[in-house]
Amino acid sequence: MQLRPIFLFFGLFLMPWLSYGQALERYSIIPRPAQLEPRAGDFVISRSTSIQVPVSEAGLKAIVDTFANTINRSTGLGVSVRDLNPSAAVSGNLIRFAPVTDTTLGEEGYRIDATDRLVTIEATGPKGFFYAVQTLYQLLPPDVLQPKITAAGSAEPSLRMPACRIQDRPRYVYRGLHLDVSRHFFPVSFVKRYIDLMALHKFNTFHWHLTDDQGWRIEIKKYPKLTQVGAQRRETIVGHYDDYDPQVFDGKPYGGFYTQDEVREVVRYAATRQITVVPEIEMPGHALAALAAYPELACAPGPYTPATKWGVFTDVFCPTEQTFTFLQHVLTEVMDLFPGKYIHIGGDECPKDAWRKSAFCQQLIRREGLKNENELQSWFITRIDKFVTAKGRRIIGWDEILEGGLSPNATVMSWRGTKGGIEAARQRHDVIMTPGAFCYLDHLQGDPAQEPMGFGGILPLSMVYGYNPTAAELTPDQQKYILGVQGNVWAEYLPTAAQVEYMVWPRAAALAEVAWTPLALKNYDDFSRRLPAYFDRLDRLRVNYSRTVYDPAFTAKPTADGRVEVSMAANALSSAIRYTLDGSIPSGESPRYEKPLLLDKNTSLRAAAFTDQKPLSQLAKVQKEFIVSLATGKSYTHLNAPTTGRPDKGAMLTDGKTGGIGGYEVADVVSFAGDFGMVIDLGQAQPVQSVQIGFLKYTARNICLPRQVDIAVSDDGKTFRPVLTSKTNAAEGGKRGFARLPFEFAPTTARYVRVVARNVGTVPAGLRNPGKPAQLAIDEVEVR
Repeated sequence: MQLRPIFLFFGLFLMPWLSYGQALERYSIIPRPAQLEPRAGDFVISRSTSIQVPVSEAGLKAIVDTFANTINRSTGLGVSVRDLNPSAAVSGNLIRFAPVTDTTLGEEGYRIDATDRLVTIEATGPKGFFYAVQTLYQLLPPDVLQPKITAAGSAEPSLRMPACRIQDRPRYVYRGLHLDVSRHFFPVSFVKRYIDLMALHKFNTFHWHLTDDQGWRIEIKKYPKLTQVGAQRRETIVGHYDDYDPQVFDGKPYGGFYTQDEVREVVRYAATRQITVVPEIEMPGHALAALAAYPELACAPGPYTPATKWGVFTDVFCPTEQTFTFLQHVLTEVMDLFPGKYIHIGGDECPKDAWRKSAFCQQLIRREGLKNENELQSWFITRIDKFVTAKGRRIIGWDEILEGGLSPNATVMSWRGTKGGIEAARQRHDVIMTPGAFCYLDHLQGDPAQEPMGFGGILPLSMVYGYNPTAAELTPDQQKYILGVQGNVWAEYLPTAAQVEYMVWPRAAALAEVAWTPLALKNYDDFSRRLPAYFDRLDRLRVNYSRTVYDPAFTAKPTADGRVEVSMAANALSSAIRYTLDGSIPSGESPRYEKPLLLDKNTSLRAAAFTDQKPLSQLAKVQKEFIVSLATGKSYTHLNAPTTGRPDKGAMLTDGKTGGIGGYEVADVVSFAGDFGMVIDLGQAQPVQSVQIGFLKYTARNICLPRQVDIAVSDDGKTFRPVLTSKTNAAEGGKRGFARLPFEFAPTTARYVRVVARNVGTVPAGLRNPGKPAQLAIDEVEVR
């Protein structure tokens, strides 16, 4: 499963003036090969170049024809493909594809030996040659992947490729990317593009999540209502699951599904790119769309409708003979469409409420000698496992299938951390690691206030890259059961193809290196050096990738004289940060950041990374609001202790930084289970006439506005005189976010300002969780 690298970088002796890192910058290949020997010089593909391949090898010939067509389409060179003649003298530049029987390469390994006159590609079969071609694309200029033929009359076209010797094979046999098409549906054209990008990064498995509560997306001939009814939902929730309270829906019917002919087309297309498609048919939970079509498969009478919002639902398949007959017929049609070894049967997030209430299920538990509903789920999965195994296939299930006992032939996909995968490997079951903390590409990539909508959690590029799927606590024998790793892309908050691409790339490139490259060769700094050339390639492919890695990082602190000092740090890939202080979008003419900024008034700061005049980060993206008032940098005391858990992470209330929110993440706020109270020491007596408080309104998480705010002032910090009592609307629903509430009073002179916000106590009626204990959360307090 793993190839131990032999460090034979002979090319360094040919180029002694280059460091190892500098040498590899010439070879911006992702994922990084197991062995690469840099050489001096270039191989030039021109009109005199020919490609040789054994024409009797039909699978290899198709791969080479595609390679030649790609070159010719982008350059107009007209490079020809001829029958391999290893004994012929080299005339002009020659590229040879030569099958070998070298067992050290394995099924997917390859060897490239490139000099200035001859490129020899060796592999044991089509998979190795295909991956060799993906490496060749990355050794050639990015334009090679762009279908733009050189104009007539222009200079003689050519492509230069650095000379080198590469011997490569993957670390893991399973290298997957997932796509959820149930929550949002994507056309075949995009699925093919997704597969193209997977292939370029040497992924070999496409996990197609075809069914869920919100939609059934695959045609099943025996059960036409699955797509007539189950593929259509009446409307869709607007925004993030927690954005509105009460929740808001768009009122627009939503649907879509793949015909069986379209499925076959995708499977064939993927196969030409050495990608196996693994279909997922969810069971016993996430079944609401199927139950809407066939309510008799539930434990209780319907009617049911496909879900219009996200989450987990208690309506699940009932383990009756009728249900198993249905599922067996569905899986039979699915297996006819997907020739790969694996069928994914879900198994995750299956509430047992319906089973507990069902007299049939309780009788079944007693009849089968089961202990509880968890063992009933194991019994359910085992029965499906036996059926699929009898058909010559194997099931994959999410790690919940461990609960109640693991089915004999099941492969576990570990998503709730790594614990499930480790336990399955110890039980000698095959495992695919896909823990949410490292592999869920629908999570945010950076500052939640700056990122577009995502599910929640923050998963930066560096964290994906740093993941090691093989747990150290496993013995060497147990580690053999870790088949590989997969990135998951759940589409609740990704309604368009462009948003999917933004979330996937470049993080999937980092995961590709996790999956392919030997552990000893992984190095994030080296990976970062290869990113500029990689981004250029994505630009040519018109991929809407994220440039969050370029986003300037902010730190801010109040100064002794009441200003806010803001520092910015650029990613090592960029040479400059340019900024504006009026909220306008930075340009190449905007001031260049040289030293910390001292802000003496409320400021909307925008910043972007540049190389010379070229913007690297997204220009309109990074914006921070800073507040400067009489309270900025001043000391204060709490009258009531704040909560210590999330979302409090060392935030201050007079540091000038405003809070942020995105997904389920909240930054720079302080929260209170009861009333909020603070006394601010302004340092000396001075005129004051207003206080403004930033309250977080996040009623879906029981964070409400206060019912009342009381303000008092003092000259000595002991005797306070009230200046304002103001009622506020704690029952206010609507969109979540920060509300900066102003409280003005008659001008007065004071050194101390006391602010008290009265908690409403319990969440008011009409909101998401009425009667639950309410909280307050504050991001910044201003005094003017």
